[in-house]
Amino acid sequence: MCGRYANARRDQELADRFHIAELVGESLGPSWNVAPTQDVRAVLERVEGGHAVRQLRTLRWGLVPSWAKDTKAGARMINARVETITEKPAFRKAASRRRLIVPMDGYYEWQAPESGKGRKQPFYLTDPTGESLAAAGLYELWPDPSKDDGADGRWLWTLAVITTNATDTLGHIHDRSPLLLPQDSWDAWLDPALTDAGDVDALIATIPEPRLAPVKVGTAVGNVRNDGPELVHPVE
Repeated sequence: MCGRYANARRDQELADRFHIAELVGESLGPSWNVAPTQDVRAVLERVEGGHAVRQLRTLRWGLVPSWAKDTKAGARMINARVETITEKPAFRKAASRRRLIVPMDGYYEWQAPESGKGRKQPFYLTDPTGESLAAAGLYELWPDPSKDDGADGRWLWTLAVITTNATDTLGHIHDRSPLLLPQDSWDAWLDPALTDAGDVDALIATIPEPRLAPVKVGTAVGNVRNDGPELVHPVE
């Protein structure tokens, strides 16, 4: 799964990296301990005036389907399994029409001890070159029934990070990992014109295995109230 990650990049750096045309919503400060249900910055494309416009937008982490009665579902849908995103009712429409990228400096996973007893060891997984990661995700818009059409805050924007089977050096830490997109697949993934579920599955099948560096870090990251660059520093 993906339950915590770091993103210390400022909006302008993300805009340059992901070729953003519009910055939408409040800018968020750097964080080395981003957690579910928090607001996050993500990259998506919306059709405006007949043209697709790439945006950096603020959304809440935890997808709330448009048909949900309330927002409680979001806490349970922080991740979406890549094997079923084009089939499950909560994700299939978003998989065809509302895909995005979640920029990450790296993400955390916890490795269980071989004995099965004791505290899990956190690892920080990141690109060894220092480039930010592009995690595939889905987003939805939920209409707040307590607010009138056109009212501020009528629509809640939420997202889920897509996960896949972890392989290679990642698999020994945790069996799932975010689906990470190489740069040459960003345009296709974000393209609003890509709406056929079969074509989405075909695109996913071309995504290669990532090569990340696992770094053993301290247990302080386990407390969401802790934040700072020291969380990603290696420990013995």
